[in-house]
Amino acid sequence: MPIKIFYPQKVFYLLFTFLLTFLIISPGSAQPKFTGKADLLSTPKKYTVFFNAESPKIDGKLDDEAWRNVEWTDNFQDIEADRKPRPIWNTRAKMTWDSKGLYIAAELLEPHVWAYLKNYDDIVFYDNDFEVFIDPDNDTHRYYEFEVNALNTMFDLFMPKPYRNGSGALIAYNAPGMQWAVEIQGTLNNPSDIDKGWTVEMFIPFGAVTMGNSPKIPADGDFWRINFSRVQWKTEVVDGKYVKLKGADGRNLPEYNWVWSPQGVINMHFPERWAYLQFSNKPSGSSKNSFTIPYSEEQKKYLWYVYYLQQDYYQKHKVYASDLGKLGISEPIFLVGGKENKLWMEAGTHQFMVFISSDDLVYSVNNEGLVQLRNRTSK
Repeated sequence: MPIKIFYPQKVFYLLFTFLLTFLIISPGSAQPKFTGKADLLSTPKKYTVFFNAESPKIDGKLDDEAWRNVEWTDNFQDIEADRKPRPIWNTRAKMTWDSKGLYIAAELLEPHVWAYLKNYDDIVFYDNDFEVFIDPDNDTHRYYEFEVNALNTMFDLFMPKPYRNGSGALIAYNAPGMQWAVEIQGTLNNPSDIDKGWTVEMFIPFGAVTMGNSPKIPADGDFWRINFSRVQWKTEVVDGKYVKLKGADGRNLPEYNWVWSPQGVINMHFPERWAYLQFSNKPSGSSKNSFTIPYSEEQKKYLWYVYYLQQDYYQKHKVYASDLGKLGISEPIFLVGGKENKLWMEAGTHQFMVFISSDDLVYSVNNEGLVQLRNRTSK
């Protein structure tokens, strides 16, 4: 009978095909593909904030020695990332810390600096503004928001949980010990000249963003979730004053939302989308702004995928899906970073909780978006 000769290239091709088929169909390799939710499940940005023995003076000028070796963030993007054009004017921020709290500086370039709201706790984003969002314990609940305009008017508030989960803002919250200042590079509310922009400094004491009686001072390696936003309105000059442009319906045209770490949705109140801020005891300038995002954060993406699918399902059916299969997830065992994970859900008509486990740890998210670390279960 004739002898078949296998060339090396053919042997390689057959081996590759076999391995590819095995990886696709073998147990433990299947996993959700985040279909339709990729924008909400990309990895947020990250920043290492280094310790500073010398505290900046909060005057808005950013010329202190304390800021000299502190890295800037990337320039801000649209809140929906590449789905929208790049911002017209650049915005960037930097951070440092000491035993008392977190220091934030921001630079907002623009040729016409304006602001009209001047009372504490006015709804500052009705003007152009700079905003800070902080979730110190990374559970998406009990977080803080700080907004300031070019008049140095502050709007600070506390959120028990996101608006999407039936919450309201606690505007009566006033961050104790907080300091902030603005410096304008140009003239305020003067349409006749061209400005460079404005800069912001903030000091946020740890006690102002701590639940409990004693300030929680981060340890070396601890991380928060944080993001920055810039609201920028489209305006025209009428009788020497900046006035927001209106559409054919008589309403203000939508504002620009420029952020440091894109949200993937026009809503800053998705705390799971905020950037990672890791605290380092090393002095500013001693090393680069880089750290490894914890493995658990990759696991939680699968919890959030189910959460988003459940919200869509509820909108359509007025009840939550009772099992993962109804959400299109047929294989609950899959790999995350090379480790086998199990995903499961407990659900009623108006409540649910999703779990993911690997090794000895179990994380969960419920229908209100609360993320928790749980004890090992028998699941």
